[in-house]
Amino acid sequence: MINAQDIKNGTCIRMDGRLYFCIEFLHVKPGKGNTFMRTKLKDVVDGRVLERRFNIGEKLEDVRVERRPYQYLYMDGHDAIFMNQETYEQIPILKEVITGVDFMKEGDVVEVVTDASTETVLYAEMPVKTVLEITYTEPGLKGDTATNTLKPATVETGATVKVPLFINTGEKIEVDTRDGSYVGRVR
Repeated sequence: MINAQDIKNGTCIRMDGRLYFCIEFLHVKPGKGNTFMRTKLKDVVDGRVLERRFNIGEKLEDVRVERRPYQYLYMDGHDAIFMNQETYEQIPILKEVITGVDFMKEGDVVEVVTDASTETVLYAEMPVKTVLEITYTEPGLKGDTATNTLKPATVETGATVKVPLFINTGEKIEVDTRDGSYVGRVR
């Protein structure tokens, strides 16, 4: 159990039978009345964000989480199979709890967050940026660099990314895995 004033960004708490991560907090000390914590909590399972106020001194059930690197091996139906980097143990993780799953290729290392008490996987997230090769896109024309026009391009994982007109098939690009946006060309 932790006190409400001990909540920080990244703190995981169990509330109403669900797990939430604190993504924003503010210690509020009004002129009249009691001090309280205003927080934004993100649901671990479905990603919904809710705002919640806690009075100072209120007890909350904290959850100890562990973050470990796991290497992606292959897909098996709706599960992605990962290998622990230290013990070489293989575990399946549902595709729905992996952020950036469309841009994941074999051998990528992701961060897996688990509940330390029950050893259940809460979620897994790709690094923010990843380098992918373009397998198909319409050819660009010489001189098409002046406008901010984007065209669809298929990357090696099968996902589609909007890229500038001057990008061609076979080039490597950097992609933001959170929203699938083009970051830049890799030389």
